[in-house]
Amino acid sequence: MKVAVTGAAGFVGTNLVNQLVDQGNEVIAIDRTRSVNVRQDGVTWVDGDVLDRASMEKALAGAEVVYHLVAMITLAQKDELAWTVNTKGVRTVAEAALAVGVRKMVHCSSVHSFDQENCNGILSETSARSVDPARPVYDRSKWQGEIELREVIDSGLDAVICNPTGVYGPADYGLSRVNGLLRTAARGRMPVFVGGGFDFVDDRDVAAGLMAAAEKGQTGENYLLSGHMLELTKAMRIAAGAAGRRGPLFGIPLWLLETVIPILEPIGTKLGSDVLSKSAMSAILAAPEIDGSKARAELGYAPRPAEETIRDLIAFLVSSGQLGS
Repeated sequence: MKVAVTGAAGFVGTNLVNQLVDQGNEVIAIDRTRSVNVRQDGVTWVDGDVLDRASMEKALAGAEVVYHLVAMITLAQKDELAWTVNTKGVRTVAEAALAVGVRKMVHCSSVHSFDQENCNGILSETSARSVDPARPVYDRSKWQGEIELREVIDSGLDAVICNPTGVYGPADYGLSRVNGLLRTAARGRMPVFVGGGFDFVDDRDVAAGLMAAAEKGQTGENYLLSGHMLELTKAMRIAAGAAGRRGPLFGIPLWLLETVIPILEPIGTKLGSDVLSKSAMSAILAAPEIDGSKARAELGYAPRPAEETIRDLIAFLVSSGQLGS
């Protein structure tokens, strides 16, 4: 089957393309960047601008299924380019897919399109969305992107929406924030970390979930691709242990973290870091339980254990020369 993947050179894109090729698909890899880390047989790289309808129609021509992964991730409260890419970009790809006769579109949104702070501790596909203007632009734009897609669905496009939680694991050649922190722990450079936790999901499981959604997902439905609630300090200790090093001795309590963030955030800004910003910590402070039962029941989705992901990540960092000393 001929399929197309936007953002094919990215973190999730790399893993998705490899799994698609492994299953015998012919892949149109759409990205301005070319990746040497994906299977080359069965992959055709093409340029494509997700903000240009004609460009996307040309790129998607002949594809039965399109996976839309392109997004701009930022913790900023305002970013016009991120807003445009995450909203207009979705509509443009969807309209192009409808125009050229794509059979199915799978849009990779995010758990951040949901209001994690006001879900009463349990988040499901029916929970409230990120509409508060005070939320980071990424959160609001991911929800608006879903709205844009639904308008094209109403015009006849068969599309589903997947909402992964915190994505981590191998194979990551650019290192996401979470993978970067796990690498720091594996290097033995993290004597203390923050307490609390979040639902993290292996990127390989996200790729498998997207493929299952293309096959079994119902038109217009959302599917939360959850992993497991993982206590952050424990995760860092597992990573350190996998590399034969000592992890954090303790985690900073969340109540203390809430107190010091207003102090640490401006310091981090001056140092060019947003790791300890209010936006970065908001999801951890909320830490809702993610109800992933819908994806499990309807898609057959089954995420692997967190310990396996972390150990595989450290092994990957070693084999790819990214762990260092």
